[in-house]
Amino acid sequence: MLVDYHTHHVRCGHAVGELKDYVQAAIAKGVKELGLSDHQPILHLPPEKIVPGSAMPVAELPHYVQEALALQAQYAGQIDVKVGLEADWIEGYEERVRALLAAYPFDYVIGSVHFLGDWDITNSAELAGWDTRDAGAVCTEYFRQVRLAAQSGLFDTLGHLDVIKRFGHVPVALYEHLLEETVLLVRDAGVCVEVNASGLRYPCAEQFPSRRLLEMMKSHDIPLTVGSDAHQPNYVAAGLGTVYDLLREVGYTHIHGFTARTRYEIAIE
Repeated sequence: MLVDYHTHHVRCGHAVGELKDYVQAAIAKGVKELGLSDHQPILHLPPEKIVPGSAMPVAELPHYVQEALALQAQYAGQIDVKVGLEADWIEGYEERVRALLAAYPFDYVIGSVHFLGDWDITNSAELAGWDTRDAGAVCTEYFRQVRLAAQSGLFDTLGHLDVIKRFGHVPVALYEHLLEETVLLVRDAGVCVEVNASGLRYPCAEQFPSRRLLEMMKSHDIPLTVGSDAHQPNYVAAGLGTVYDLLREVGYTHIHGFTARTRYEIAIE
């Protein structure tokens, strides 16, 4: 296992295990670089509208970074621990997120679209939101937000690009016409894209992004990184063997790692 750049832990409220547990699990599985990337505190909703367990409280963020940096130093020589964050893209909140990110020495930042307004489309506790919305309109808005996230300059990599399919509510036919425009804008923005193995464990039964999207990205030389999106230590590196095999089939020979917000190549040949 080369790298796993997407993990969470108990502070986020919907994962289990301490950061150290994830590091030790990664060492046991032969991961060479492990990204700690817990969820950014939610900035765009008042406290009463935040679903409990959605993300770490604002007060916990400095403690998270401090602990991650300490583990980075403690395990140097055994595994390359990267200190990251999964940040939310919320249109209109760019400067608040920029200020938050600038306050910490992150190695990388994942930019993910979880929310459309106050609805978290990735949260299994909010699936009822699909009952009152047109799925095609949701897809159109979701990919518009992905494109804005790519162009924002806030993020080093984009998380689970087609996560809109996670719970099986959306057939690809509803958003296939949006894919090429999205891929071209991601290319022009020069941002990396994460291949997230967690989709293999959800009803969609497919990594994010799909093979079709990966083939389109390869044709435009869009750089990739890889993550398990583990929310418990035993899921570190889960599905990554499948992902690495797929990337080779599609034609990728390199993925990417990050240090101090700088991207570098890692061969997967």
